[in-house]
Amino acid sequence: MTNIEIINPGLATTIQDLGRIGHQAQGIPVSGAIDQYAHRLANLLVNNSEKAATLEFSILGPTIKFFADTFIAVTGADSSPMLNKLKINLNTTYSITKGDVLHFSPMSKGRFGYISFANNGIQVAPVLDSRSTNTRVKLGGYHGRLLIAGDNLKINECYTMPSLTNRIAEEQTLTNNIIHFIKGPQWSLFSENAKKAFQNEAFKISAQADRMGFRLDGPTLEIPQKNMLSEGTVLGNVQITRAGQPIVLLADRQTAGGYPVIATIAATDLSKFVQFAYNTPLFFKEISIEDATTKLREKYHFLDNFADTIFKKRYQYPIGPIRKASKKIEKLLTNNQRSVM
Repeated sequence: MTNIEIINPGLATTIQDLGRIGHQAQGIPVSGAIDQYAHRLANLLVNNSEKAATLEFSILGPTIKFFADTFIAVTGADSSPMLNKLKINLNTTYSITKGDVLHFSPMSKGRFGYISFANNGIQVAPVLDSRSTNTRVKLGGYHGRLLIAGDNLKINECYTMPSLTNRIAEEQTLTNNIIHFIKGPQWSLFSENAKKAFQNEAFKISAQADRMGFRLDGPTLEIPQKNMLSEGTVLGNVQITRAGQPIVLLADRQTAGGYPVIATIAATDLSKFVQFAYNTPLFFKEISIEDATTKLREKYHFLDNFADTIFKKRYQYPIGPIRKASKKIEKLLTNNQRSVM
């Protein structure tokens, strides 16, 4: 095991995985990567399990020095990654040599980026079945906090990467600003005017946006007069505050809340939603549970197909220095046998 050093932490850089599944009933926030699709893709590109820990960053990525050979991939927002001052592409696997430096420019599109590291990702001790960081409660990750300059993180060395040249994924482009939603548990309590405004008028992500949730600017929605009991929260819940303002709950959300929930963003559109820039107009559109499930399956079917493509071409060059060396030795032995005969 070796390490990487954080030369400059960028903004809001943390260790994240898929989160603390199964502990919300005990009051433990789920946390995990906000854009789980980008997190999963990053791990797939470097041959990791989707559960491996990545680095998540916002607005500006970290500067990292490597003290080992490995492979990395950068996904999510357009963060202009550079390796040794040379621009590299998103959604692509790159070979890293000891002494290399990775750094970023401010994001030109999107909000959250991810860096994956081959051979099982960032190596920190799991807390409640997860390596994810929740800075509000100082739980998990690296001492429960944002990364700072001088931090040294453990990774496993990696010298081989099957089908390296085929590890390039298509960029998922945004075609519209429509966010699909499923009716929330309190939908029927809202007035018809509130429902129409929610579905027909534009909302924008306000400056009050973090890993806990995004507050939206837009029309003020009438709220139900009925008193609400607190209930468990779900990723993508759209709560309406007493001031009539929507808040979309995200990874570091509270485990229970008492505001009425008018809707829940469909899982297939969550990664799209969290990458919207500040002040970008968006529109909510209802979708059935059946159609939302179909769209989600189609979305992750892309990852399955990409994984199959990589697997089928796993023995094509270049497949890593160790395997390359074995091929050369095999060829040399074959040639020697022929000369003897």
